[in-house]
Amino acid sequence: MDNLRKLDLNLLLTLDTLLKDPNVTRAARSLNLSQPTVSVQLAKLRKNFDDPLFLPGPRGMRPTARAELLRAPLGQALALLNKAVSAPGPFVPAESNHTWQVVAADYCETTVLLPLLRNLRREAPGTRVAVVENANSHIAQAGGKDKVDLFFHIVEESPPGMRCRMLFSERYVLVSRVGHPLLKSAPTLKQFLELDFVIISPDGAGFWGNTDRVLADMRLARKVVLSVPHFMFAVFTIATTDLVGMLPLRLVRDNPQLQYFVPPIDIPGFEMNMLWHEYLHREPSHKWLRDLIVQSLGEEEES
Repeated sequence: MDNLRKLDLNLLLTLDTLLKDPNVTRAARSLNLSQPTVSVQLAKLRKNFDDPLFLPGPRGMRPTARAELLRAPLGQALALLNKAVSAPGPFVPAESNHTWQVVAADYCETTVLLPLLRNLRREAPGTRVAVVENANSHIAQAGGKDKVDLFFHIVEESPPGMRCRMLFSERYVLVSRVGHPLLKSAPTLKQFLELDFVIISPDGAGFWGNTDRVLADMRLARKVVLSVPHFMFAVFTIATTDLVGMLPLRLVRDNPQLQYFVPPIDIPGFEMNMLWHEYLHREPSHKWLRDLIVQSLGEEEES
């Protein structure tokens, strides 16, 4: 590195040009410089390398042995440097073999990633997606991992300093299996409180949620008899037992085994967001994936 500090990059560009065509006049024309300027730069190069670099020959200048040793590595280094500082080319989905890593709970696997996969497999069949599940208590750690391309969460529990795009608004509905003996129609508040509930607790073993907070403000309580960490297990449980749940509408609206009702109390919904690191914001493949997710969700709503 000490040797690099002594050299001006422009000198190396001049040397590379002279190695390709050892003629000061033509090199000056190629570099858009004056001939005296190139001659001065050649003099500096000779001093830095302690070598003449080019000697007079019968047909013009001829590279010395030291200059010949520099030819290949210098050309490769300048090509790599030029590639590093050039603007990235357009992302071509059909030719990509990129692997994306996303952080998502099973709710988002169903409501965000499943609609995406249909388009992704068609437009970028060589790409892969790795889904990493994270509990709410660990979501900040996930956001700090450089390998994570995207994660999906609510803004209130998301890491600071992340780029964010709202994907959709969600609301809660009361869900039971079709043919539930106590739910022929939307229940009254009294009937609601008599039902046996399953609750989703991503951090594990919790028996308290948004519904319970609303009821507590009314000095009421429901019966929560099962706490599970995953949405899909709650869905399966509701579909095969007489337990009911307060679940996001998108998760259950197309399930023929389930029925849902507007609950007798007003439960706040949430906004699902897509989040990513600032350093990925302008990366072409990343931007393409984000746009495809939004497009896929729009198509899902229209169908």
